[in-house]
Amino acid sequence: MTVVDAGLGGPLLDHRDVDWSRVTRVRFALHQRLRYEYAWPIEHLRHRLMVLPRAEHGDQRVLSSALDVAGADLVARRHEDSFGNLCHEIATDRVEEAVEFEAWAVVERRPADGPTRIPAAALADPRFLEPTPLTWPDHALEGAADRLARAGRRDGDDGLALAARVNAWVYKVMRYRHDVTNVDTTAARALGLAHGVCQDYAHVMLALCRTAGLPARYVSGHLLGEGGSHAWVEVIVPSDGGAGAVAIAFDPTHGRRVGPSYLTVAVGRDYADVAPTHGTFHGAGQGRLSTVKRLGVCEVDVAPA
Repeated sequence: MTVVDAGLGGPLLDHRDVDWSRVTRVRFALHQRLRYEYAWPIEHLRHRLMVLPRAEHGDQRVLSSALDVAGADLVARRHEDSFGNLCHEIATDRVEEAVEFEAWAVVERRPADGPTRIPAAALADPRFLEPTPLTWPDHALEGAADRLARAGRRDGDDGLALAARVNAWVYKVMRYRHDVTNVDTTAARALGLAHGVCQDYAHVMLALCRTAGLPARYVSGHLLGEGGSHAWVEVIVPSDGGAGAVAIAFDPTHGRRVGPSYLTVAVGRDYADVAPTHGTFHGAGQGRLSTVKRLGVCEVDVAPA
């Protein structure tokens, strides 16, 4: 398949020179390549990709996007899942040596539009309140959630203040470290290790929020300046006097609220709902995955000092 130019050919700005506290509009260019190589031919490949952002998410809008798949005769279908995420389902009968996925997108954010508004029904949605296999609380998580909630009640915290308290606690307790966890590591295990990557930080925060009665969802996406994908948490709180709800994003890996230098791709209950690439096939051995990601700033508007 061929793909039209998605507008990524121009020069990119150095995001380190931007005063992100004063950004009123930012336009991102995203380019990703994922390549699976196989030692022997494989058959009946069924693959799901979740690498391109949804059309809209809060102040974020996709201006253009494209996906190219090479290496096999295939059938590709795009659809939205139950969370509104953009999914690409790929199917092919045979791959001789390799299959490659390449995605482009131009995405604009306008932070002045405010937080992500969602229906009030999300406040009672069991998907965001109940534990999942990856976020199931053990005694340590239950104890921590109880202590944080009691401290919040003592200090008169509302839901947003309690979420900030949880976010700060996870950032303080955990230490960032590669190669000690994997995509199947639970929140309980990650907290027991007190080490992990952004996925683990997000799962620990989700477990604590949900145990404390705060609806929350997992977010996958990208952060400028980081080489791989990133993960954070959106906590859902009432708005408009309870007539609506908003999703407020926290990044426990960095101990802060999410700002305009973040790009959302998908939301779900935990990592399993939003894994960027996932699939099955018939054949000997495993596929070897290599990835390349480039996220840059095409344009930025900054408010006067």
